Parts: sequence; C-alpha cells; structure tokens
Amino acid sequence: MEKNTIDSMKTKDISAVTVSASVLSEIMGVGDRRVRMLADEGILVRAAKGRYNLKESIKNYILTIKIAADNGEDPDKELTLEEIKAQHEKVKMHMSQLKLSLMQGELHKSSDVELVMKDMLSSFRARMLNLPSKVAPLLVMRDNADWIRESLTKEVIEVLNELKDYDPNDFYSEEYIDTEEDEASYE
Repeated sequence: MEKNTIDSMKTKDISAVTVSASVLSEIMGVGDRRVRMLADEGILVRAAKGRYNLKESIKNYILTIKIAADNGEDPDKELTLEEIKAQHEKVKMHMSQLKLSLMQGELHKSSDVELVMKDMLSSFRARMLNLPSKVAPLLVMRDNADWIRESLTKEVIEVLNELKDYDPNDFYSEEYIDTEEDEASYE
C-alpha cells in the first residue's frame, strides 16, 4: 500500500509545478530575500503571488550561475550601494564612449546602415534591371562581338561603380550631422 502512495506522487512533467519562496530558497540554498531579488531581476519565474514556477526558475538560476562563473563573479553576492553606483557609472561611461564613437563615425547604428544599404542595393537592382533595355538598342543589328562585349562591359562597370562610390557620411545618423550653421554658432 505504501508503494502505491509513492507511485501516485511520481510525475514526468514538472513544468506546471509551483513552489513557495521558502521551498525555492531551501532548494537553491539562498535566503527568502535573495529569492525575491532574483524574481525582481527576472531570473526566477513568478507563477502567482508568493509562488514560483519550479522548472523555469531552476533552469534560469543555473544559467545565471554558469554565466557568473564564466565571468568570475559570485551570482549570490549582494552588492553594496557603492558597488551599485560604480556599476552604474561604468555603464554611463560605456554609453558615452559609444555615443562618441557614433559622433566620430567609428560606429554606426544598425538602422542607419540598413537604410543606406537598402537604398544603395535597390538603386543597384534598378540599374541592373534597366541595363538590357538601355543596351539593347545599341546592340541591334551589330555582329561585331568585341564591340558588343566592350559596350556591355562599359555599362556593367558604370553600374558597379555606383556601389564602389559610396559616401561614408551616408552612414551618419541625422542627429550627429553638423551643419555649417551649427559650426558658425560656436565660433
């Protein structure tokens, strides 16, 4: 009879199992406060007030530990206010460096690159599709193979030069383009 009671508790799918914060803290070996902090960070998955999805929470917590270990960090270490401020300043400095790189043209926003490349490639496509109708009248009734080859080559090179002659300034975001008026106002 005892065996049937144990068998009835077996389950093959734990995706719907929820546990309390105290049970989760006991499994993970951390305090209740740390469980709440991990939930606030999105690592532990809340199913309801005070209840957590066991499977997803454990998977996310293990992944967090692995990432922290790869970076040489302690994932359960609670940061002091000074450490939080230092991290915040580090992020702000990194953002400022990225913005400066954008302004200097060393870094480009993906949206700007996408816009320029779409424009360049659609223009190239249109020119290539227009090539037969542009060259066909020149080739009518011509039987000189060298002249035909040279004419086609000349037209193809002209179209390809459009791709070659891109302007790096096209990749600058509008917000970082200085106009002569802007420069004159600083003098």
